[in-house]
Formats: sequence, C-alpha cells, structure tokens
Amino acid sequence: MPIRILVINGNTMEAMTDGIHREGSDAASPGVEVVTVTPEVGPMTIESFYDDYLAIPGILKEILKHEKDFDAFIIACWGDPGIEAAREITDKPVVGIAESSMYVCNMIAAKWAVATVLHRIKDFIQKAVIKTGFGIGPSKRCIGVFTTDLTVADTEHLRDAACNTLEDAGRQAIAMGAEAIALGCAGLSGLDVELEARLGIPVVDSVRASVQMAESIVRLGKRTSKANTFKPPELKEFKGYEPIFQPKRGLEPKCALEPA
Repeated sequence: MPIRILVINGNTMEAMTDGIHREGSDAASPGVEVVTVTPEVGPMTIESFYDDYLAIPGILKEILKHEKDFDAFIIACWGDPGIEAAREITDKPVVGIAESSMYVCNMIAAKWAVATVLHRIKDFIQKAVIKTGFGIGPSKRCIGVFTTDLTVADTEHLRDAACNTLEDAGRQAIAMGAEAIALGCAGLSGLDVELEARLGIPVVDSVRASVQMAESIVRLGKRTSKANTFKPPELKEFKGYEPIFQPKRGLEPKCALEPA
C-alpha cells in the first residue's frame, strides 16, 4: 500500500503552502503520496513567539481532522510548533522540519549551523535547537544560529535576494567553523542546491529532509510511543473549544510506565 504523508504549513500563506508541496512531493520516493494543507486559522507568517503559539491550534486541528487518513504528519515550520502536543493526539509519526534538518546535519558534518530569517527570532531558533537536544557554541555540534534581515514573506516573494542574503549568512557560519548548514525556515525550501553550489558545503533543505525522515519511520513500522510522555490528553472538558479539540479515548497504551 502507498504511504500517505500530510504536510501542514505552520502559517496561513497559501503561496508558501504551494512551495512546500512542490519540494515535499519532489523529495518523496515512488509510492509515497504527499498532501500539503494550510491551517484554517493562524498567523500569515511565524516570526515571533506570539505567532508560534497562535499557530498551534490550527496545526493540531489539521492532524485531528485527518488522523485516520495518513501514515505520518509533518509540521512545516522551523520552530516545530506544537510537535509534542501533536504526538499526544496521534500514534502516527509526527515529524518537524527543524529536528529533521538538524538530525541530517548532525549525521553529515562534525559542526553545523542554522541560517534563517529575522534577527528577532534568534532566541526562538536557539530554543528549538536546544529543545531538540543539541547544544550551541564553538565546542558544540551546532556552532550557531545566523539570522538575517529577511522576513518570512521575503523568502517566498524575493527568492534571488533571499538566496544572496543566505549566502552571506552561510559564509559567516563557515568562517566560524560550520561544515553544513540547515535552512531554518520552510520558505527557504528549494534554495539548497544553489546555496550548496555557492558555499561548497552541504546545505540541508528542511522540508525535503522531513519528508524523507517521515517516510523512513513509516517504512520501519514505528509509531509514536504511548508508554507515558505522549499518552493521549487526560479526559476533561476544554471550555470554549470546539468538539474536535475535546480529548477522546482510543490511543491508550497497551502498557504504561508507572511513576517511580
């Protein structure tokens, strides 16, 4: 049977959803169907913690709507918003483009960096790196996060300028010891080949990496563990939220870890 992967754009910019779909579909192996959706609600772009938090309900709703129709889910925003909550509401694999690109960089380079958009999100991106399990600094695998003047919308509408700006950021990273670069925004998907040619080191397209990662987990026959941390939400009322968000039974673990 074919593998079906649902890719959820973290923001509500339809043009970016189209770009994510092109790259994700192209990265998929034969027999893998990639469907890409835009959340019904959420910010036009994600460029702050506020944006990130308000994007999460829309992302979760797409998983809740389509949980039975797909074999894996991808959150296509580099902060991987809501990924832990997403893993609680399905036992299918849920993959983030941030962690996917970092895992790939970590396997192909001794030292790597993230090149991304606005300077204001440096702390935001650093927290995503640390949450995934990597330290940041000259002695760490991730040597740093390199931000730019690019907005998320720029990555979609000003492709040549974005590529030039990311080249400058990449050269700064190389000067500090980076041997690979993770592109830290879904809107940068598709720029990896040109940037790699210019910089001479591997440049990882986060969307493409996530499709391959999701595909591999499905082929391995693995699902999200329900032993403890990612068990379904406790059954209780969520006041003011529509019925689709109310916790349901059906994903309880076959065996649960008891607290020590």
